[in-house]
Amino acid sequence: MASSPLLVCVLLLCSCCLIALGGNERGFVVVPTSTSSPSNPAACSPAPQGMQCNATDEYESKFQTNSEVLSVSVTSDPNRASMPLAHRHGPCAPASVAATNRPSRAEMLRRDRARRIHILRKASGRRITLSDVGVSIPTSLGAAVDSLQYVVTLGFGTPAVSQVLLIDTGSDLSWVQCQPCNSSTCYPQKDPLFDPSASSSYAPIPCDSKACRDLDPDTYANGCTNSSGTSLCQYGIQYANEDITVGVYSTETLTLSPQVSVKNFSFGCGLVQRGTFDLFDGLLGLGGAPESLVSQTAETYGGSFSYCLPAGNSTTGFLALGAPSNNTAGFLFTPLHSVPKEPTFYLVNLTGISVGGTQLDIQPTVFSGGMIIDSGTVVTVLPETAYSALRTAFRSAMSAYPLLPPNNDEDLDTCYNFTGNSNVTVPTVALTYDGGVTIDLDVPSGVLLDGCLAFVPGPPDGHTGIIGNVNQRTFEVLYDSGRGHVGFRPGAC
Repeated sequence: MASSPLLVCVLLLCSCCLIALGGNERGFVVVPTSTSSPSNPAACSPAPQGMQCNATDEYESKFQTNSEVLSVSVTSDPNRASMPLAHRHGPCAPASVAATNRPSRAEMLRRDRARRIHILRKASGRRITLSDVGVSIPTSLGAAVDSLQYVVTLGFGTPAVSQVLLIDTGSDLSWVQCQPCNSSTCYPQKDPLFDPSASSSYAPIPCDSKACRDLDPDTYANGCTNSSGTSLCQYGIQYANEDITVGVYSTETLTLSPQVSVKNFSFGCGLVQRGTFDLFDGLLGLGGAPESLVSQTAETYGGSFSYCLPAGNSTTGFLALGAPSNNTAGFLFTPLHSVPKEPTFYLVNLTGISVGGTQLDIQPTVFSGGMIIDSGTVVTVLPETAYSALRTAFRSAMSAYPLLPPNNDEDLDTCYNFTGNSNVTVPTVALTYDGGVTIDLDVPSGVLLDGCLAFVPGPPDGHTGIIGNVNQRTFEVLYDSGRGHVGFRPGAC
């Protein structure tokens, strides 16, 4: 194929692109078309040894939960504990959540759009109201659950029972489905439901307790429940797509490995779930509010955590609690900010974008609203002027390839037909943050989503945008609230 007239023509055209952009050949990467538009992989390829954590002397630990052996990677750094992370629709996901009905790209983007709209409205301070779904729940919504893509496996209770949870930096309160949930009040999951009565460490939170009063009344608090004959604290969440979970606010031991557990972890024991939930056992909230795992473990881990999202769904990444105690080599740091009155979200300041090694002419005021960095949003949302400049430069650099016509069902408007090409030449895209920190996105996994530029236009200039998870792929992204910064370490998984 390397000597075919078609490929020679493509390479000549790409050379013209290089000349047009100043001849900076370092600003382009030649990649196989199988990686620029990947199909659903058939087998899981574990991450290379030593790439799952930014620490030395890793060792593997196993613990037996619910007749299933879970392998958890734990670092020798006493300030850190990490666990494998996988794409929920890929072959590396636990068998209990491996869905045969992977959503189409159009459906994935529809779900993603709902999440983006919700997050941006909430960040702007706009009021969000609930529809009448027959269950009394709080007046604020959580971000959409059906758009979440990455899962980890943890142990709940004593003895520990494995639960596969979606991770979400846009949510705070964690929850799992609990017995005596049945088919009419809960959605199907392959793992057995968590049974509080079988755990010696489970404790429901009384309704008149301080812990119940401290539950955010505008987001999660939902009064009391007397279903057991005792007045217990009740939580409730409705997500942006109108999925709901309601149950008993409780405490339990959360096991990360035989050596690492979180005692008295506050979570929702879900008794009523309605909506489009699919196979997973619950959700792990990694936001910045008091109800999140990050906040609850701040005394031990300093309010810090990191993750590495793999380049594709056929490899694994990791989720880690805590920041490296001594070794931050390889990280580039930018200041971490908060969204006013919305402690859930993590905000960074974007200052520039380059394509093919050439900085785009975008005024700094365009980015003045900041960018929420989010694990659950798929594609990055840029202010209008920034997106327009990026699209124009990227299309120019990719002019050797036919541009597909717009799809009215999708937001992505820069998609390519690579038919007949075994390799394609893709321009690099770099994001520059506060402090002059420039992050070269992984090519192609951090730039293209199924052959499409993984960015969409969003709010007007000066408003808040979102850094989606495609742009974060292969980086260890370290959220360090204690030190007030976010770090990026390339090539971490």
